[in-house]
Amino acid sequence: MATVEHPRIRPGLIEDRSYQARIAAAAIDRNTLVVLPTGLGKTAIAVRVAAESLRRAPTRSILLLAPTRPLVVQHAETLGGALLAPAPLVLTGSIPPERRAALLNPPQIVVATPQVVANDLGKGGFPLESFSLLVFDEAHRAVGDYPYVRIGRANAEGARARVLAMTASPGSSRRAIAEVWANLGIEHVEYRTSDDPEVSSYVPGIAVEPVPVAVPVEVQRLAAGLRTALRTQTDRLASVGLLPAGATSRRLLLDVGNTLHRQVAASKKRGELAPAGVWAAVTAQAAAMKAQHAVELVETQGVEALRAFLGRQAELKASPAQRAFLGDPEVVAVTELLRGMSLEHPKVERTAAIVSEQLHRVPESRVIVFTQYRQTADVLLHELEERKDSSVRPARFVGQGSQGDDAGMSQKEQVARLAEFREGVVNCLVATSVAEEGLDVPNTDLVVFYEPVPDVIRSIQRRGRTGRARTGRAVVLVAEGTRDVGLQRSSSRKERRMHEMLEEIEEESHRGPVRPPPPRLTQRSLEEFPSGP
Repeated sequence: MATVEHPRIRPGLIEDRSYQARIAAAAIDRNTLVVLPTGLGKTAIAVRVAAESLRRAPTRSILLLAPTRPLVVQHAETLGGALLAPAPLVLTGSIPPERRAALLNPPQIVVATPQVVANDLGKGGFPLESFSLLVFDEAHRAVGDYPYVRIGRANAEGARARVLAMTASPGSSRRAIAEVWANLGIEHVEYRTSDDPEVSSYVPGIAVEPVPVAVPVEVQRLAAGLRTALRTQTDRLASVGLLPAGATSRRLLLDVGNTLHRQVAASKKRGELAPAGVWAAVTAQAAAMKAQHAVELVETQGVEALRAFLGRQAELKASPAQRAFLGDPEVVAVTELLRGMSLEHPKVERTAAIVSEQLHRVPESRVIVFTQYRQTADVLLHELEERKDSSVRPARFVGQGSQGDDAGMSQKEQVARLAEFREGVVNCLVATSVAEEGLDVPNTDLVVFYEPVPDVIRSIQRRGRTGRARTGRAVVLVAEGTRDVGLQRSSSRKERRMHEMLEEIEEESHRGPVRPPPPRLTQRSLEEFPSGP
C-alpha cells in the first residue's frame, strides 16, 4: 500500500488515495467545501492540507474547529499523531478565557470548539490573523447564528486565512447550502458520492433496513384520545383563518406560532396590549403543540415517555396553554388510563433483540443505538441490562447539559466512554444526537435508529457511524401507521434531492460564486385573517 510522502507527515501513516490527493491539491489554493461520504477520509484530506500549510507558512498557525468536545479531542489526537509538528493545543470551554489567551503562541496547531473561538474573537482575545488555515469540520453547521458564521465572517473581513470546510451532508435545500457557502467564504466545491469510480472501491457500503413495528391497540387508544385533544385546538385556529380546516401538521403550527409572536411583539412595540383574540390564538397554538408532541411520544417512543411528559407538564407553573391542554377531557382520560398501564412500546424489545442478535453473531462488533430523547435512552439501557446477556455490554452516551434530575456527561466522561467503546469494554452505546457527528469507531457494524430522522443531515450523520472499515448495517424502526412512516419516506426523498443539488452547485462553482435564492414569502399577519366568532 502506497502512503503519503510529505516532509510534515509521519512516513507510512496515511494511505495515498488519488481522490484525496486531488481534493487536497485544490483545497490548498482555494477556499474549498469538501462533501464526501463518511469513512472516505475527510480528516486525511485535512492532514494533507495542514501539512502543506505548515510547509508554505511555517511562522503561522493552523486552526481546526469541531462542534463537540469529544470530536475536538479526537481530531487533536489524529493531527498530533499524523503531523511532524508540536502537539496540538486543545481549546474548549473548560479552559478559562484568560488562560486560553496565554496559551496562544504561534506558530502552533490549535483544535477548538467554535464557541470558545467566537467568544474570544468578540473580546479581541483570539489572533485570527496569525492563522494560515481554518478547517471547519461538520461545516453544514455554518448557518443562522452558529459560531462558525462569526468566525467565517471575521476571517473574510480581515485575516483571510485559507478555508477548508468538510461535511458529509451540507444541507437539504439549496438555500442552506448557499448559506454555508457564503458564510465561510467558499470559492470551490469538491463533491464525491460513493458511486464515483475513484472512490467506490474504498466504500464498504451500508445496508439500510427499515423495520416495521406494529403499534399495540392500547397505545393506539391513547394516541386517539390525544389526537382528539389536538383537533380541538386546531379547529379553534382554523375558525379564525390561521389554519386550513383539518390541518394539524407541526410545520403549519410552527408557522402560526411565529405569526402570533410577531403580532404580540408588534403590539408591545407600540405600547399596546395584543387583542384578546390574539392571546386566545396563542393559547390554542401552544396547547396544540403540546398535544401533538404527546401523540408523537406515545406512538413513536413509548408509554413511559408520554407518562413523563404529562408529569412534567403538571409540575410546571400553570399557564393558559397548560390549563387548556391538561384540562382537555381527552387528556384527562388518557392520564387516567396511564395510571394502571405497564405496557411499553414494542420498539424497546425489538431494539434489544436486534442488538443482541448482532453481538451474538459478530462478538467483536460495536453497536450504536440512536434515540431522540434521553428518557428513551434510559429505557433502552434498562431493557438491555435487564436481559443479563453477557454478549451485550451497553452504556449511555449523552450530551453535557443537565435536564432537571437527568445529569449530562462531562467532557471527561464522554472521552472515557468513547475509549471504552473503541476498546470493547463497552460494545453498545445508547446515544442521543451528541454521537451523530464525526465519531470514528471503525468497527461499528450496526447503527439502530429508534425512530426515523426527518433532517437529512442528521440521518446521514447517524448512518455514517457504520460502514467505515467494513460493510455496515443501519436499522430504522418504523412504527406502523404513525408519523414514522412519513418521516422515513421524507428523509429518503430529501437525500436524493440533496445529491441532485450538489451536482448542480459543483458545476456552478466552476463558473462563479453560488448565490442563494430570493427570500421566501412570509405568512400573513393576524389582522389579514377574519375575526373569529
